[in-house]
This record gives sequence, C-alpha cells and structure tokens, in this order.
Amino acid sequence: MIRAPHPPIWLLGFGLWPLGVNGALLLITMPQLLAAQHLPATRIAAITAMALAPGFVSFLLAPLLDWRWSRRTWAILFTLVTSLGSVMALAFVRRPEILPVFFFLSNLGAYLVAAACGGWFGELVARDRQGALGSWFAAVNIASGGLVAALAIPIFRGLPEPLGALTLGGLNLLALPLLLMTPCPAADARLAREGVAAFAKDVARVVRRPIVLWTLLLFVSPATAFALTNSLSGYAAAFHTPEATAGLLGGAGVCVAGIVGSLIAPRLGAGLPPRVLYIVLGLLGASFSLLLIWLPRTPALFGVALLGENIFQAAAFAISNLISLNALGEDNPLAATQFGLLFASSAIPLTYMQIIDGAAFSAHGLNGGLFADAALTAVASVVLALILWGFRASVARAEAANR
Repeated sequence: MIRAPHPPIWLLGFGLWPLGVNGALLLITMPQLLAAQHLPATRIAAITAMALAPGFVSFLLAPLLDWRWSRRTWAILFTLVTSLGSVMALAFVRRPEILPVFFFLSNLGAYLVAAACGGWFGELVARDRQGALGSWFAAVNIASGGLVAALAIPIFRGLPEPLGALTLGGLNLLALPLLLMTPCPAADARLAREGVAAFAKDVARVVRRPIVLWTLLLFVSPATAFALTNSLSGYAAAFHTPEATAGLLGGAGVCVAGIVGSLIAPRLGAGLPPRVLYIVLGLLGASFSLLLIWLPRTPALFGVALLGENIFQAAAFAISNLISLNALGEDNPLAATQFGLLFASSAIPLTYMQIIDGAAFSAHGLNGGLFADAALTAVASVVLALILWGFRASVARAEAANR
C-alpha cells in the first residue's frame, strides 16, 4: 500500500486536541464556575452527567464521517461545532437550565473529531507506527486538558465575559491548521453514492466483525477503567495532605504523569500483543490499588497513589488507541465509523466504575473504594485473559488440524 506523506506522528496526535480542551472546560472549569454561584453539588453533577452523554451516543453519528464528504471536511465541521458549543455554554454559565445543551453539543463534536481523526490518521500511518500514534493521541488529550484546566479560570475571570468565553471556546480551533495540512483521501466513491438504507447495512456489517465484537468486550469491561483517578483527589485529607499540595499534584503532577504513561505505554510490554498488554495493565493497576490499602496514609503516599493511578490509566488509553487503530485493517472505507464506535465504548466503564467506586467510598470509606476498584478490575482482567487464552487455543487447534 502506498501511503501519502503526512506530518510527524507527534503532530498527528493533536487531532485529539479539541477532545482534551473541551473535556477540561466541561469537567473542571464549568463545575468551578457553577460552584461559585452556590449551585448544589447534586445539580452540578446532574449538569455534568447530561453533558457527558455524547461519550456514549457519539457512535450513532460516527457513520456520517465515512459518508458523502471526506473525513477532513467532517473533522473541520465538528471542530467548529465543538468551539461554538463551548463558547455558548460559557456565555450562558448563569443559565444552568440552558448550558447543558451547549456542552452536550460541544462534547458530541469533540468525540466526532476524535473519531474522524482516528479513522483518517490511522489509515495514513503504517501499522508499525500505530503504537506511537495511539500514544500521542492519549498524550495530547491529557496535556491539552491539563493546560486548559490551569488557564481557564484566570482567562475567564480576567477578560470581559463575552471575550473570555470566545477565547476559551476558540482554543478548540487550534487543531484546524493540522486538519488543513494533512493529506486526506476523498470519501469512498461507493459509500458516497449509497442511500441511507444501503449505508446502514454496510455499517451493520462492520459492527458484526469478530475483531470489533472482541474489542468492544475488552473496552466495556472494567479491566482498565482506573476510575479512582477521578476520586482520589477528593480524599487528600485522608492522607493528611494540605490542599495546596493536593492541588499541585492534581494539576501539574497528573498532567505530567498522564503524558509519561501515554508515551511509555508501547515500551512497557515490548513483544506483547496489544490486547495481552491491555489485560496485563489491568492486573498491574489492580495490584497497585490493592497495595494502597495496607500502606500508611501519608502525603507521600497520596502523591504516589494519585500519580500512579494516572500513569496506569494513561497507558491504558494509549494501548486502547493502538488496539482500535490495529483493528481498522488496510483501506477500510468505514475506518472512522469503526474507530468512533470503539473509542466511544471505552468511555462506558469510566462512568459505571465511577458510580460503583463512589458507592463503595460512601459505604466503607477509602479502603472500601480501593478494594472495590481493585477487585472488579482484577476479576475482569482474569476473565478476559481466560477468554483470550481459550480463543487462541481453539485457533491453534484448528490450524494444527488443517496441516
């Protein structure tokens, strides 16, 4: 296969820039702005949950990315949608009954940009370089979120309100030069001519592919959810850690840990198949969480716990990106559809494990949350390992019988 020249792999990682920017505005900046208005925590959580819904439903629109227009056109369009949604949500920050609609729109756009770039860049990059692309996707997503989380409140408070909202929402547009300069093939001629019914049948065939079904099972399981990354920062007091130290670790520390975890992921298990490495990461992460139960509650342990969980989660994100990219195959006319489906599925365990961990924290304290997270992660990893071993054993027997 002859591949078009493309920008460096690290630069292609900026295809996920809008996802990181929008995620920071939605999950960090917006709750802070709402809390400053003295909204109840339950109301803030409900608004955030509604705005996060596109993480699950974006795959329903992902087939658009392979239909009619090129993936570049769709990526640019949804980057603009993401930016507009962010601007409007920040502009309506004092109207909590309205702003979830705009953040839903911006988050939907961000997920679809990620799906378009995954299918587009995954086809440009040689298979032996897809591990690097998956790592840079994860690193840029984390780094852009950390950067915007640190700058958003000073920018929003320091500028007149319309200008502050425009500036923060406009940060999503920084990915546009990359989208414009990267080579992109035209939409598949046959798919572009198909009607809705015929196109839906093509999409259904993609979803039923064994490699897609197996990968979906892998991603929707809690094997590498590491939802503790979203809970531990709230338990700094249990580790006798001052707020300033917790804030520094939760900001710059987590950002650096995430980038490190993303970029070292392919080297963690050199020689291991990506799916095996994904399961191994789950087992290592579960062991790490379990170990924290018996160690003394000190500020040093809080730093180790928070940074360690984030390194494991970032590594898992990078490997899941690699698995999704490898599953695309060669010359896949529905590459963006498939990547969007797999990418969206990886958001599911983050949500339900957050609920489970939160219930365990409430009922049994910190140790209960750590144990619940570790136990479910370990059990899921072992079950997936047995399934994978059984599948490979059956393939080996079939090959031996055919000799």
